[in-house]
Amino acid sequence: MTIAAVDSPLLRMTLETPTGYWNDSCAVEELAYAVERGATGATSNPSIVAEVMKKEGAHWVPRVRELAAANPTWSEVELTWAIIEEMAARGAAVLEPVFVANGGRRGRLSLQTNPANHRDPARMVEQAVRFHGLAPNMQVKFPATAAGIVAIEEATARGVNINATVSFTVPQAIAAAEAVERGLARREATGEDVATMSPIVTIMIGRLDDWMKILVERDDLSVHPDATNWAGVAAFKRAYGIFRERGYRSRLLGAAIRHRLHWTELVGGEVSMTLPYPWQVRFNKSGIAPVPRIHVPVDPALIDDMLERIPDFRRAYEPDGMTPDEFEGFGASARTLRTFIKSYHDLQGAIRDITLPDPDVKPR
Repeated sequence: MTIAAVDSPLLRMTLETPTGYWNDSCAVEELAYAVERGATGATSNPSIVAEVMKKEGAHWVPRVRELAAANPTWSEVELTWAIIEEMAARGAAVLEPVFVANGGRRGRLSLQTNPANHRDPARMVEQAVRFHGLAPNMQVKFPATAAGIVAIEEATARGVNINATVSFTVPQAIAAAEAVERGLARREATGEDVATMSPIVTIMIGRLDDWMKILVERDDLSVHPDATNWAGVAAFKRAYGIFRERGYRSRLLGAAIRHRLHWTELVGGEVSMTLPYPWQVRFNKSGIAPVPRIHVPVDPALIDDMLERIPDFRRAYEPDGMTPDEFEGFGASARTLRTFIKSYHDLQGAIRDITLPDPDVKPR
């Protein structure tokens, strides 16, 4: 371990508190940096895969061409998923020592099901079972939509370690955790192992902040200027209290980091957060001590201001603020699903540009 790693506030956090963190990418160099500083997981999705292909082009461009040549009848979609799966397995290998050292409770690579299948539980489960077999330390992401909640239960019952994503609110987190409990109960009833399963429920705290800020401008709302930077943290802390009270076996994970509160306010909880590499570097050189703050309440005046002035914050913050049928139409959900689906199609386009270059563009 390097001297820089020893001085890392993020490493201190993992050693001194129950809080963990993941690398918000499967790029191997960035993942190695994170693991040396205490990271115990990593994530992937179509936009991350596209970014990694650019960062690791010397590896992935020839690999795409090699796969295309070896499988001349493969469709563009098949080739795209082959790259997604291979990249995930490559990242999972970096995390395997963490996985082994933690008895299978940590050290997983979280891979997203096809975002275009967000309405189809059967297709999501089928793909999840395939992902589960790619490496011993795979985690599979499902959207916290009505269909995704159904898929989460079924996949959990089949032994898949799930990660509920496209999730921003307390009602979504509760619904996902309840689905996991149903799935675990079904698995236990058949005598199957659940001791090493490590289900994750994500709250994309930064994207909830983003949506609140959009609503303030769109609807011309007079909200305290500090309030919207606390929306995601407030929802996360409320969900954390409920998870502890009800004894859910899922672990909460904070995602979509926008500022340092999304790190410092979660410290001390039995939770994780997924941090992009640039934020890790920023936090590690900050000198900020990782003081536990998960139990420090968000200013009630800021919460009350949002509850009064932003109806969607009430929907996000109250445990019964939405039913599963409303999850997909929630603004942050719809925006994120659209982004993920677009990124999936953009990734196919990037694969196409390698296998079938545009003749109108001069080669570099």
